[in-house]
Amino acid sequence: MKLFISADIEGCAGVALTDETHKKESVYQRFAEEMTEEVVAACEAAHEAGADEIVVKDGHGDASNIDPLKMPEYVTLIRGKSGHPYNMMYGIDDSYDGVLYLGYHAPAGDPNFSISHTSTGNSLYIHLNGKVMSECMLNSYTAASHHVPVLFLSGDEEICRQAKELIPGITTVETKHGVGAATWCKAKGKVISEIREGVKKAVAGQKKECQVALPEHFTYEVTYKDWKKAYTMSFYPGMQKVDTFTNKLETDRWMDIVTAHCFVVY
Repeated sequence: MKLFISADIEGCAGVALTDETHKKESVYQRFAEEMTEEVVAACEAAHEAGADEIVVKDGHGDASNIDPLKMPEYVTLIRGKSGHPYNMMYGIDDSYDGVLYLGYHAPAGDPNFSISHTSTGNSLYIHLNGKVMSECMLNSYTAASHHVPVLFLSGDEEICRQAKELIPGITTVETKHGVGAATWCKAKGKVISEIREGVKKAVAGQKKECQVALPEHFTYEVTYKDWKKAYTMSFYPGMQKVDTFTNKLETDRWMDIVTAHCFVVY
């Protein structure tokens, strides 16, 4: 069995402040170590459940957060940014049996987690076909474009709720929940234990209900925090100005959406 893991840091145990996710800050290293431990726990559990090949994509920042020297021998870690529009899903193709998400978080504009965002901090919120688009939604449609089911997600309470709405059969592990600028964090040991149990269950379980249906048409709308950014990005090919802060793109091709997204929100 071949699995793909996309890992982020904001949804890992204990993370509650933006500084904790930035490499130049003194508090960052302890949370990079936590991200590594959660990835290792997921890999070990997946391997015990039958996965003999696992590819992990470091999906946060410059993609050099996970310690490559701590990966099990059956794991391949993709570090750094290739420049491919798939970004956090770079490396996915039709050969995989399932996708797992670790350390995921609520989308831009969501009040249920203090550092909610989608890919960058430039958007107030993003809509896809009328629904708020999270990184989970973005990446799950990429998985769907390769007919790969999404089996597992760990992260804050809100992204777990949204993941279950999008993918009825997904197994989730809640690591925290937010109230205003505060974050109620579950103990690290409990998070690691629940990730192990959840991944084993997800990998060993039925995958049919974890297959995401890819829409036939896409309407992608970005509402920016800065009207000057909105003006500049309105010149991206195919982008239409909706109002001073919002642009939209309509297409039948998923690759058009991921390509536009990797340009217009960065």
